[in-house]
Amino acid sequence: MKRSMEKLFQTLIRRNAENRPNGNRRLLRRIFSAAAAAFLAAGCPAGAGAVTLYTASSFAGEDESAVTYANLLETFETAHGCVISDHSSASNESWKQSILNDFAAGNEPDVLFFFAKGADSAPILSRVISIEQLNREYPELHLPVSEALREPDGQVYAVPVRPFWEGLMVNTELFAQEGIPLPESWDQLLEAVRSFRSRGVVPISVSLTEAPHYLAEMVIQACATAEEQQARPVSFEEVPASWLQGMALLRELYEEGAFPENAALVDDSAASEMFLDGKAAMRVDGVWFAHRMTEKEMNRTAVLPAPRKETDPAGVSYIGGVSMGFYLTRRAYEQPAVREEAVALLAWLTSEESRAKLSGGSLTGRMQRSAAELIGSDHRMLSPIQDAMNAAAREVWLMECVPAVAEGRMTPEECWRRVMQMHPFQP
Repeated sequence: MKRSMEKLFQTLIRRNAENRPNGNRRLLRRIFSAAAAAFLAAGCPAGAGAVTLYTASSFAGEDESAVTYANLLETFETAHGCVISDHSSASNESWKQSILNDFAAGNEPDVLFFFAKGADSAPILSRVISIEQLNREYPELHLPVSEALREPDGQVYAVPVRPFWEGLMVNTELFAQEGIPLPESWDQLLEAVRSFRSRGVVPISVSLTEAPHYLAEMVIQACATAEEQQARPVSFEEVPASWLQGMALLRELYEEGAFPENAALVDDSAASEMFLDGKAAMRVDGVWFAHRMTEKEMNRTAVLPAPRKETDPAGVSYIGGVSMGFYLTRRAYEQPAVREEAVALLAWLTSEESRAKLSGGSLTGRMQRSAAELIGSDHRMLSPIQDAMNAAAREVWLMECVPAVAEGRMTPEECWRRVMQMHPFQP
């Protein structure tokens, strides 16, 4: 049955190529959906001998797509008669390390959603299958190959699902009520911080110890040129001066009262709610946070590029790219009883329809318009510094340096000396 269905899909694809050389998106979608359906129809053995697939992802907690992801797994289970043991958790440093620990111990899942093209993915690449190899052996699937996720060895191992952007989110209603201009420069940001603090409104909601990476990236952007931000130094002497200047801005913001009184103790969930509830005027975050918002919250929120110390329009940038995708592990691929079902699950989760569902939904109102301006303008997209760092160095920079520099317990120079001792950008 499976072989005959495969021949059918290959025939359909060939006919489409012959009759419509330039392709037809609608027909291709039908072919891809049919291919996924065929794999579902192939099924796992039902009953006591059913295959168990192990999965892991960050579609959990407050992620808007958590329910969608669970429904996709349930649909696959029902169609196959398989059992899926899913171990998903909200994305944070603990989750990242738990995934890497599982790989190190030989307990990796069969299919997982994880970071790609960065220090986080480097330890797992020898234990996952490239998308090009899967497309050679399963040509009917046409799994998308993203150049943005091509690893240093020249291979692409993950199918991307969520492009992302990050920026400074502002509550436009609070700014309008207080007659404060939206910050387009660092000086305007400081003025906004002082104005809101004097009015008893938290200027910037953040947790300095749980999720400080957005803020850390923003202060570097405030001082660095695009080339400096993308530098990957191998020693402290090569660290751009703008990186030290950027970290110094953390102390400046702290002294101006930019953060909640308990910023070193508050968890990120509470900091998030502080902004959504209108108790804080600004927050540095990404598109996934925007997708959590209600329509009312989106209508009153705008996202801006990082304010810069130097008012040079050519220097305005935003953090963005594609950083995560679905993988098939070598462990699953090399088990005959698991391989076909694991490949089918990967095809199901990365089909055009599933990827659209997992993208996090649509933005509306002021948020949608400002996001379109952020990424559709001449602003340069930059990859995050932290994504290029190894886990140990990233831990030092974000979890130790950020709160310590902000509170005045460590200088920016001491920070970067400590980070560079961890050889952050070396394999």
